Amino acid sequence: MSKLSVDAPEFYPSGYSPNLPESSLDDGCDGYASLTEYVQDFLNHLAEQPACFENEIAHFSETLNGCVTTDEALQELVELIYQQATSVPNFSYMGARLCNYLSHHLTINPQSGNFRQLLLHRCRKEYENRDEAAKGDEAARKRFHAFVLFLAELYLNLEIKGTKGQLTRAEILQTGLHELLNTLFSNPVDNNLICAVKLLKLTGSVLEDSWKEKGKTYMDDIIQKIENVVLDASCSRDVKHMLLKLVELRSSNWGRVHITSTYREATPENDPNYFMNEPTFYTSEGVPFTAADPDYQEKYQELLDRQDLFQEYAENGADLSGAGDPYFDDDDDDDEEMDPEIEEAYEKFCLESERKRKQ
Repeated sequence: MSKLSVDAPEFYPSGYSPNLPESSLDDGCDGYASLTEYVQDFLNHLAEQPACFENEIAHFSETLNGCVTTDEALQELVELIYQQATSVPNFSYMGARLCNYLSHHLTINPQSGNFRQLLLHRCRKEYENRDEAAKGDEAARKRFHAFVLFLAELYLNLEIKGTKGQLTRAEILQTGLHELLNTLFSNPVDNNLICAVKLLKLTGSVLEDSWKEKGKTYMDDIIQKIENVVLDASCSRDVKHMLLKLVELRSSNWGRVHITSTYREATPENDPNYFMNEPTFYTSEGVPFTAADPDYQEKYQELLDRQDLFQEYAENGADLSGAGDPYFDDDDDDDEEMDPEIEEAYEKFCLESERKRKQ
């Protein structure tokens, strides 16, 4: 009896490739059933093991160049990354790095736009709903804040080639962040203000540097908004404290320390580390002091007077280590040189005692 069947699979000779429709070629990706499954698995892998980015991103990009061959596939890729970056905690930075790499290495460039253009278009859709989102319910604001922080990471990490081949930041993102800050401060509920603080701590120094180069005083305007919120808004005490700390951070040039060109130019007024390497002295009572103390001159003069007194004794032939004096008797076994660890502990004790005394 014949074993042939009409349901048997088609037979193709060795070396022959059937002309399959293009859509079916896009279904699988690196052994996965679909592009969506492959990309989502890689994104989850990055979320769990961010250190693997450097070693695995090249292979991921090469695989995508073989799988992402249509406009629809590229848009699906952008959406998957956007959703991961705005819904998975702490993935906004990794998502921005991933977007930057793919924007330079994906080869597909359909008429609808390349990877970076589609990504910015997706962000613009969310941006245009900023006013409604900032006034929305808790869930809407949470999604909005995740978008804001992802956009901040994109501004810092997304590199665009300028007209002369130099890498620059996307100006459109800088403009967007400025407007987002205005939106957040115009709706001063606690979680909007917390989002604004996070945004400024992340990008404040870069934004202000760029604005100053253009002669803009936008950061001064933002700081004024913050001060108005602290004075007038009904936000919580903790949030007001966060805002004041942010103002303090900005007043210290966002925590950056500029090294002066020569030592002579450094003064207590222009160098916050002026007193950092100054020696520590001790008064006759054992209280430590440095040149940063307001009454430094008085204490230091007292120290010099004590040294002159001992010098006078030595010049007059006085025996400072004479027998019978328990403080200068070198033969006393109980008065050995202080152990370095004990000396260090004693200095810490003196410093702590002085700190408590001033409180």
